[in-house]
Amino acid sequence: MQSRTHHCNELRLSDAGKTVTLCGWLDNERKVSKNLSFVVLRDFYGITQFVFETEEMIGRLEGVNKESTLQITGVVRERENKNNGIPTGEIEVVPTDVQILGKCIYNALPFEIRQSKDADENFRLKYRYLDLRNPVVKDKIVLRSRIVAELRQRMNALDFLEITTPILTCSSPEGARDYLVPSRNHPGKFYALPQAPQQFKQILMASGFDRYFQIAPCFRDEDARADRSPGEYYQLDMEMAFAGQEDVFAVIEEVLPPVFEKFGTYKRASKAPFARLPYLEALEKYGTDKPDLRIDLVVQDVTELFSKTEFGPFQNGAVIKAVVTDGYTATRKEIDKMCADVEVETASKAFWFRMDDTGEFVGGISKFLTDIKEDVIKTLNLKPGDFVGVCAGDKGSATKTSGVIRRMLGTASQGHFDKEQYAFCWIIDFPMYEIGEESGELEFCHNPFSMPQGGMKALKEQDPLDILAYQYDLVCNGVELSSGAVRNHDPEIMVKAFELVGLGEDDVKSKFPAMYNAFCYGAPPHAGIAPGVDRMVMLLAGEDSIREVIPFPMNKQAMDIMMGAPATVEQKQLDDVHICIKEEPEKEQNP
Repeated sequence: MQSRTHHCNELRLSDAGKTVTLCGWLDNERKVSKNLSFVVLRDFYGITQFVFETEEMIGRLEGVNKESTLQITGVVRERENKNNGIPTGEIEVVPTDVQILGKCIYNALPFEIRQSKDADENFRLKYRYLDLRNPVVKDKIVLRSRIVAELRQRMNALDFLEITTPILTCSSPEGARDYLVPSRNHPGKFYALPQAPQQFKQILMASGFDRYFQIAPCFRDEDARADRSPGEYYQLDMEMAFAGQEDVFAVIEEVLPPVFEKFGTYKRASKAPFARLPYLEALEKYGTDKPDLRIDLVVQDVTELFSKTEFGPFQNGAVIKAVVTDGYTATRKEIDKMCADVEVETASKAFWFRMDDTGEFVGGISKFLTDIKEDVIKTLNLKPGDFVGVCAGDKGSATKTSGVIRRMLGTASQGHFDKEQYAFCWIIDFPMYEIGEESGELEFCHNPFSMPQGGMKALKEQDPLDILAYQYDLVCNGVELSSGAVRNHDPEIMVKAFELVGLGEDDVKSKFPAMYNAFCYGAPPHAGIAPGVDRMVMLLAGEDSIREVIPFPMNKQAMDIMMGAPATVEQKQLDDVHICIKEEPEKEQNP
């Protein structure tokens, strides 16, 4: 049986007179009289209007609720009152037969389909199958599919081979918590879901494959953010043999800009080569290692000058940063709100002053700058009308706060924010090591598998905190899309790199046995990267939340409230995998 001859976005005026059959959801019904009713049918592709002109036909829909699925056969005719806002707006269909395919048994819906984005997020996720019927929501998932297809096509065109890597693997220290899977056949042992295909793709390079990629699922037990979904995410994972940093850059700079221009909300994207910013320079100039280069403001260090004032926050060795703009004409109320927003985001205060049309400093901290006024004007190159945002604190907090001030002033200032584009940049020359905030010990700063700049010589002779790595981040419009690196393919250099963080050769062999052993059989120099698919689609769709571009996302508590996951399981299932649930003792109630 042919269930339909056309879909609901297909019929045009040239189809007038044809007998057609359409299927879809009952989107709306407007009864005018007992002999006249207008019905809108919706399917994946669009909508079509039907005009019921007899009492008998109208009766076919008696008691049928909205969102029921229907099959309607009828004759196409030209519409008198045309609707130029939809592709099928020149025609309507007069039904001759109606079949109810699937009843919606509820009179009231949890939310109106076309207004689902206005509903509470957890409510939307619980009824995600209804939320996805909203054309606006559905279109984001369609966009995702087309972007992924385009990425695949472009990677294939560059001779990358798509290879899938295992989902059940072993736990490895890669920076986040693993999802563990107990083994039925091996009591007390566990698989882990991969945080990334990192080791597998490097082993592929050692196995003789030259160019690998996949749209890889990755699993991390971490908290949600607006630009990060908890649980699982996807990345355009790639690796290249006999390649270095510039080889990876060349591929990304060829693949991504056309995709962003084709599918993006904005139709401009950076051309190759992207800007390359050393990590420390990015922090100094932009206050972040994820700068939005659509903003042309820069951060200036004014510690030496501003510490001469008697303003308390500028004393006791504070690092002081300033951002100058000539396009910020905010009211005092707006300035106060901006400063409050900065403090909410950074837990540090923002200060300010302005140079008025007469050349005087006014507002904010201006009274503390009287004695150094001329030096301030000269150092910051101020002119009448300029606004200056200032922050102070230890180096880390001052840097972070200055970056937030730059972003807020940039987006609010006239002439300093070229919004409608995708501005890419590479952040390069990351430190190989850092002192851990919690441990107080030397730790890897980024990826432990990265090649140190200077190789073995650097590891033996330099202060570890001065060693740079061949690591790089891809940033677009202030969003980190990916981290990548030239890999450490030399077993001797790898062992030495881990020795500096207190792990010996035996530790390396036990934690990464397959990769270490593979490299001992002669591995090529190789490099790679893995831009996040979800974040890319979020940027291209112009969405602020990553959950808008994932078909079935978890909520902020890493719960799938539609399916009820995570959930309890039967005792037999626990017994099969040798798991015993340890009950938390009940807390005693205070009398």
